[in-house]
Amino acid sequence: MNNGVFADYKIFAGNGNPELAEEIAGIMGRTPGKAEVTTFADGEVYVNLQETVRGLDVYIVQPTCNPVNNNLMELCIMIDAMKRASAGRINAVIPYYGYARQDRKAKPRDPITAKLVADIITAAGADRVVTMDLHAAQIQGYFNIPVDHLIGKPILTRYFQEKFEGNWDNVVVVSPDHGSVTRARSFAKPFNAPIAIIDKRRPKANESEIMNIIGEVEGKHAILVDDMVDTAGTICNAANAIKKMGALSVQACATHAVLSGPAVQRIQDSAIEEIVFLNTIPLPPEKKIDKIKTLSVAPLLAETIIRIFTNNPLSNLSN
Repeated sequence: MNNGVFADYKIFAGNGNPELAEEIAGIMGRTPGKAEVTTFADGEVYVNLQETVRGLDVYIVQPTCNPVNNNLMELCIMIDAMKRASAGRINAVIPYYGYARQDRKAKPRDPITAKLVADIITAAGADRVVTMDLHAAQIQGYFNIPVDHLIGKPILTRYFQEKFEGNWDNVVVVSPDHGSVTRARSFAKPFNAPIAIIDKRRPKANESEIMNIIGEVEGKHAILVDDMVDTAGTICNAANAIKKMGALSVQACATHAVLSGPAVQRIQDSAIEEIVFLNTIPLPPEKKIDKIKTLSVAPLLAETIIRIFTNNPLSNLSN
């Protein structure tokens, strides 16, 4: 790519996923902007921009994954530093939006933390948010600034299209719970594949119990589809149940590899043959096992940044 074509923007990275920021910048023929993002001995976040941003479009690549609060504060302080340095437009590129599961009052006196986080990011001075596969799509409406909500489905479907090429008559797409039915149906549509649904009851947070399977999985290759995998209880229980029901094989995919606590061991011990994630969240070495495959979102995010900067539409990026 010609560096001179897009001369008025810079990409900066927080500590949430610097490898992804570097990959995005590399695709665009750039290097990430120079900034010191560190922590004082007492835990306070410190940001120092080491090059000018005056009048420029800046893109801060920072998922708010674990450690969630540190990464969120880094993002907000970087936004504030850009604003005080007279940046032209400040774009927060948040591949994974933390607190997205706290999107409503599920019981009395619950906070709606996803809205609070949106308010904090807006108050810090962001002009636009770019994010991927929000747990609840309505979170876009929590912001009073433009939100570009990207979908990871095309990247995942291309992968499975190649994997099952010529054998889609024998594939079923499975939703691990009722909340992912729309996602599973959308995933299955290009292949004209049937779907199945896991009827799940969750006795308490981060625990799930398989109750029933709606649809045919016997004698088929099953693909479980979700937006994120946290402790992996839901998706592993679903995989084991599907296998017991006579599925030939069980694959899985999700955009965000949160993978908290026992998740990796559960995946290793489960009936899942392969689970595919996007690299919205960095995967540390101890979580890289043979069953886990990661695909890059850098080309999609690079194209998105170019289109935002040149004021071109993003509508066909999700196809």
